[in-house]
Amino acid sequence: MRRENDNRRPATAIPVTLYQELDRYVEAFAAGSFDLMFIVGSAGLQKSQVIQRAVGAEAYYLRGHLTAFELYREMFNHRDQIVVIDDVDDLFADKRSIRLLKAVCETAPVKQVAWHSGTRQLDNDGIPRQFLTRSRVIIIANDWTTLNANVAALEDRGIAIAFEPEPLEVHRRTAEWFWDQEVFDFIANHLHLIITPSMRHYRRAWLLKRAGMANWREDILPSLLNGKNKLLLAAQLKADASFTSEGARASAFTARGGGSRATYFNHVKKLRRVTRSPQIVLTNSPPDMDLAPSGGTISESEVAQQPVQSDLLATAP
Repeated sequence: MRRENDNRRPATAIPVTLYQELDRYVEAFAAGSFDLMFIVGSAGLQKSQVIQRAVGAEAYYLRGHLTAFELYREMFNHRDQIVVIDDVDDLFADKRSIRLLKAVCETAPVKQVAWHSGTRQLDNDGIPRQFLTRSRVIIIANDWTTLNANVAALEDRGIAIAFEPEPLEVHRRTAEWFWDQEVFDFIANHLHLIITPSMRHYRRAWLLKRAGMANWREDILPSLLNGKNKLLLAAQLKADASFTSEGARASAFTARGGGSRATYFNHVKKLRRVTRSPQIVLTNSPPDMDLAPSGGTISESEVAQQPVQSDLLATAP
């Protein structure tokens, strides 16, 4: 799956395609085997949840916009704790942030971190201009670009994991928490066509279905078949129950600029090539929507952490 010279991944990254393997690396970090780890992979793969399960309450999580000064202050306030930096892209564009991260990510067990610029706010907060820490750091990112030599030096200090699971692997992991069999099976029938797998596809389809959208299958297909325009058109026509025959669908395919009738039927054959996998029967309960804020819904991370009511049942094909 990984392409040569893909600058979205650290150059030294270890390719990982299985959740079981990712779990082993993260558990090794949690046990103290690594001082610095990068987990890089596309959105919606449950990277954050994997790390939360491994490090739990022992860690401090940094998310959202964060300046270099805020990073220094947080590193001091949570010194000696595991620090999880989750998609804080601004840090990597700031030389001062990189300098701080290089200091806290040194290979020595005890690191010295310093802030050399004068500021009264540190004095007001009782924070010294330098401190010692045993913190270890894990950085989660959806994308990674080596912006300059400083970032490259940061890469060299740790273990980088490029997490790139196949759609079937993500599908099987999703079965551990997802609950809607109809949505699950619909996406299963398109796994062989998905370019970028994501657990968000499942939740998005479920939200559309729960809202009473009769065309939820057609609506979710663009995200599943991103970049495959003619195949997407054929899939949407197949999912549209208003057509009374395949001939009518083929005519609509031609009328909408998809190509000839033969092209339509060739795409239909591709849609029928279902990924070979066991039929998974879901036994998880749906989330209690009464727990969501008024007028809102439970977030994806909250849904992913819903307790599984019973084990999965898998049967032979």
